[in-house]
Amino acid sequence: MPSIVYQKDKRSGLTYAYESVAYWDKEKQQSRAKRTLIGRLEPDTGEIVPTDGRRRKKKEESAAIKRGPKAAEQVVRRFFGATYLLDQIGEKIGLPEDLKKCFPDRYRQILSIAYYLILEDTSALYRFEKWHSLHQHPYGKDITSQRSSELFASITEEEKYEFFRLQGKRRAEKEFWAYDITSISSYSKLMRQVQFGFNKEDDRLPQLNLALVFGEESNLPFYYRKLAGNIPDSKTVKQLLYELDILGFKKVKLIMDKGFYSEDNINALFKDHLKFMIAVKMAYSFVKKELDPLYDQFRSFENYSEKYELYYASVQTDWRYSQERPYKKDQLIDKRRIYIHYYYNIDQAAEDEKAFDKMLITLKQELESGKRDLDHEKLYSKYFEIKTTPKRGTKAQILEGKVNKQKRYYGFFALLTNQKMDAITALELYHNKDVIEKAFGNLKERLNMRRSLVSSEQSLEGKLFVQFVALIYLSYIKKQMQVSGLFKNYSLQSALDKLDVIECFEVPGQKLQPGEILQKQYDIFEALGIAPPTSL
Repeated sequence: MPSIVYQKDKRSGLTYAYESVAYWDKEKQQSRAKRTLIGRLEPDTGEIVPTDGRRRKKKEESAAIKRGPKAAEQVVRRFFGATYLLDQIGEKIGLPEDLKKCFPDRYRQILSIAYYLILEDTSALYRFEKWHSLHQHPYGKDITSQRSSELFASITEEEKYEFFRLQGKRRAEKEFWAYDITSISSYSKLMRQVQFGFNKEDDRLPQLNLALVFGEESNLPFYYRKLAGNIPDSKTVKQLLYELDILGFKKVKLIMDKGFYSEDNINALFKDHLKFMIAVKMAYSFVKKELDPLYDQFRSFENYSEKYELYYASVQTDWRYSQERPYKKDQLIDKRRIYIHYYYNIDQAAEDEKAFDKMLITLKQELESGKRDLDHEKLYSKYFEIKTTPKRGTKAQILEGKVNKQKRYYGFFALLTNQKMDAITALELYHNKDVIEKAFGNLKERLNMRRSLVSSEQSLEGKLFVQFVALIYLSYIKKQMQVSGLFKNYSLQSALDKLDVIECFEVPGQKLQPGEILQKQYDIFEALGIAPPTSL
């Protein structure tokens, strides 16, 4: 019995349909198949369009195809409000336009799956068929599990990088770009980048890491990269700079957490003449050295911020810049101007000191009871003078000098930057970076990425990309809800649910007719900066 098989042409990217008829080859004593070309698969409709022997559309078929949106083929009533919102957001930030340039034959499918991930955050992808039957969406057709897997596998690195480039150009180059990394746990034992590493959620599973770059003002992501799970954050910065350069972004300004700090990274940023702000640990000697002259006067009235309830001060100093020069076979040593902004939070200092004193009490009890913990041996010798006699047993005396030295910098934190600004401006810029952490929460919880279940490299790459597209929409909605105060009355999900119940009515040959819209739904559209749909 004949069957239909599909084969993708790697050169053109087109998929062709063949009629396959099985038969028995008597000479070779094995089953064989004879294939006959039927036509080309239309990605938007799933229809097979007849072609001639040279794989070109027949002229008579081509002439019958009309450009523009397809008219309704039957009378239908579907939910439309939330997908209309996403349509309008996409137009506002240029997302469908950029996707169409990179994925001309698949962008509608990518958008529809992204919409589904946003609106049905707790549903598995195999339930798309039910959602499609009830909702208006860009692709307008069902996407089966097999078709979604094929879509994920078809997304190439070249296409992704072109999309990153187009989206990056839409972000203001004057704004800082926040860079951070999260871990995604995985059950897969087949993917090469799934490794054991530091996991912020304490999952006892191997993981891969995902790096994201966000516009600090726009709050929208435009770049991501998948990393092996055991790569430290600080080892990723040079590769990030290289890839941003490949994408055509020469003058970037990065905000990073203290996990990205290293002397090599600071030197690399200076070498490329890039602006940066990075948190640094108080444990570094050069950070403490510059603070010590200010230490006694730091908690003065003039240094207090009522808004942030902390003390602050800034220091201009020199960075010892070094650069290896292979062409000269030497190392350039020079100075670069840098600013350190210091902050002191009295409440944090008290919490840190209390926690430290509790630890000392536990250590002292372990020593004097004879129940020493092998993992604590270094702490015993660092903070106690230990004496043991036959009569009095073991006594542990606190080394006050060591303890006071440890407590000296409790409550302090510091930001390092090569761009001149006051300490409060620097603090506000750094605080805005928490959009990254919130976005990671959105990514892993709303987009079903808390733990990755895919088992192949190709499927993971494609699925990550579609989820990244969904993340851009979510990031826009979340920022608008924060700015407008919409979170006072709605969660992100409840706001989307409120719009999702708006219906539309389609009749062949007629313009789509939105259903009734309540005042609360108008208010949500307005708060999100989107004009509500209008009736006829």
